Amino acid sequence: MLNVLLFVLLAALAVAGAWWVAGLPGMVSGTIGAYSFDMSAPVALTMLALLFLILYGVGRLLSHLVAAPRRLARINRRMRRQSGETAVTRALVALAANDPDAARREAERSRKLLGATPLTLLLSGQAHRQAGNDDKAAEVFKQLSETKGGAFLGHRGLMQIATGQQDWATAQQAALGAEGAYPGGAWIRQERRQLALKTGQFRDALSLADDGRAALATAAANAETDPGQAIKLAKQAFDADPALPPAAIAYATRLRQAGREKAAQAVIARAWSRQPHPDLAELALAPHTDKLKRVAAARQLATANPGHVESRLILARAAIAAGLSTEARRELDAAQKGGLNQRRMYVLMADAAELDGQGAETQEALRAESSADPDPVWRCGVCSTVQPSWTAVCGACGTHGRVAWVAEAVDGPVAAMPAQRRMDAITG
Repeated sequence: MLNVLLFVLLAALAVAGAWWVAGLPGMVSGTIGAYSFDMSAPVALTMLALLFLILYGVGRLLSHLVAAPRRLARINRRMRRQSGETAVTRALVALAANDPDAARREAERSRKLLGATPLTLLLSGQAHRQAGNDDKAAEVFKQLSETKGGAFLGHRGLMQIATGQQDWATAQQAALGAEGAYPGGAWIRQERRQLALKTGQFRDALSLADDGRAALATAAANAETDPGQAIKLAKQAFDADPALPPAAIAYATRLRQAGREKAAQAVIARAWSRQPHPDLAELALAPHTDKLKRVAAARQLATANPGHVESRLILARAAIAAGLSTEARRELDAAQKGGLNQRRMYVLMADAAELDGQGAETQEALRAESSADPDPVWRCGVCSTVQPSWTAVCGACGTHGRVAWVAEAVDGPVAAMPAQRRMDAITG
């Protein structure tokens, strides 16, 4: 209804305007060259309006003709963009469906339609990588790493390729580039730490670690060639975890090398009070070559944690080496009464009995050894893999800071072999 009223109003205005023009008095005359004309004012106004409309129409037509190439180009760009976006979607679907040929084809089509944008380069690199063409993928990721918005993605792709090829130097270089493109990222920090662990660059791993710092500092100290830096790293490890024997060993060893024997023995004693370990005892007794002095040194060390099974075993071991079978038997009996039932105890019992010429006791101790509890070992707390010696990083699962000195849980034939060989040697 409103539209009808509006139309009627406009029509009325048009009629009124025409009536007003038709009623205008006067004449319009003019001369153009050899031509002259006379017409009434209403006719002249009508002709002028028609002339304006014609000129306006011609002007609009010319403007459309001039703008036609730009308009066509704009339409073409829009169509190319739509086709490129379709190719991007198809490439993503192909990548998700693990169809490398289709992914590579659609990725290249998207690059032709949209240009070498970060998105199309990423798709192309991933497609080549999925197809197993690492060289071509690395070339594309290198190009991506040089773009303004895709530098991180390019370096990340290069790092993944290098990691898959176990080219750790290239992987680390790419990781540094990724961190430069996206500083403070948690993912790249973790990847850099893993690369540092794989390449044995424990100082770098230590600077990037949030946990297991004592183990990493210990490994860094052991690998450090500068004595001053080695002492600092070892002290950092020991301060972080005084109950970690390798940390105490690293610190005490470096102090001893620096001529600070008293400080080294103090570190060993403090560590022994927290977590005794046979390697700590060997380090404490190493300066003494005289067997009786080694016994005295073992007694001094044992005072830091009297009654502990390791204290009794080191006393027994030193006493046996010095020929003091009575003292050795006393310590071993106390360890057995305390609940120890490990093979190493029965080996020492056999050695003590052998000192006294007690063949029957020796064989009895060795028979007990073959069925005793297994001795402690270095074992990863994540994957339970036994390590031949302490290491900051588990060789099986790659976890750092989780290798600990614990009782072996598996008592199999391999573990029993040393005892069997010893029994065969004695019994002939």
